[in-house]
Amino acid sequence: MMTMRKTVLALLLASSATNAFAPVSFGQQQQTLSLSASALGGDIEKTIKESIKYSPGQSDGALAKRFGHLAGAEIRTVGEAFADFTKQFGQTVNPLYKNMVTDLVGTTHLITVNARFVRDPLWCLGIMTALELLLKNYPEADLREEILEAFFSSVKMDLAEVRAEAATMSDWAAGKTKEQIEAALSGDDDSKLAEISKLAKSDELWMYSRYFGIGLVKLMEMTGVEMDKDEVYPIMEDWMSNKLGRTHLTACGDSDLFFRVKDKLDMMETMMKEIEIREKKRMAERLEEKAELALAAAEREKEWQKEVVKEKEPEEA
Repeated sequence: MMTMRKTVLALLLASSATNAFAPVSFGQQQQTLSLSASALGGDIEKTIKESIKYSPGQSDGALAKRFGHLAGAEIRTVGEAFADFTKQFGQTVNPLYKNMVTDLVGTTHLITVNARFVRDPLWCLGIMTALELLLKNYPEADLREEILEAFFSSVKMDLAEVRAEAATMSDWAAGKTKEQIEAALSGDDDSKLAEISKLAKSDELWMYSRYFGIGLVKLMEMTGVEMDKDEVYPIMEDWMSNKLGRTHLTACGDSDLFFRVKDKLDMMETMMKEIEIREKKRMAERLEEKAELALAAAEREKEWQKEVVKEKEPEEA
């Protein structure tokens, strides 16, 4: 009976949507409502409520079956994560980097609180690569480490652990060729990368995130691939689609974003170096002017002393 009611309700809703912009007379509306009430047993409101009845985490899907026990769990907000960062850092972030750091904390927090998220060495390599790129020109160099520690603390991770996991991946990839990396991504060896690949291919709920993609970009760089978005894009497409069996669109978009940010930071670095060179040149010119003035003053003092001696010689005679 309930199945029939749902079917009738769906047909009525579809008919309503189809004829939403068609002129309907008052008599036709009465006839439709009468038919609806009759077909649904006379209690439309009750039937609709039963049809849309939903309990969080109680559906028949794979996601609910694995993570349904987390329904209703308290999740920290982005604001709370950034408050933790601010408390841990204890200082003001350089104004030029404030928006960037805020975005880093927020996006990484949203990634890590997702129930499907699993941290692995490739992800760690990616996030350390991104942070190294973004913070390499931070003006107060002695504060970079403190920023990193506060950042990972705000997302409930330990900097040393993430670094160690990233190092295991980079140490393994050192000296490898592109073909060897691809063999591991295909699951043809017993490396950690092969384990990550097998999990991505076998788990329907496996979660991709930005730093995983940047980790792949770093592996490409280590194998000698030219770091240009046009060179990286087809390789990323192949690795994600053919080696990992996952959609490549988001990963390719993330690699393009990585290179756009890198280009902007390289341009900024070049400008800063030019400004630094100009400032050093101006300082050298000012020092040269001061030196010339000092020499001129010394010459005047020397001439003055000579005149004093000449004036004293007749008096002594």
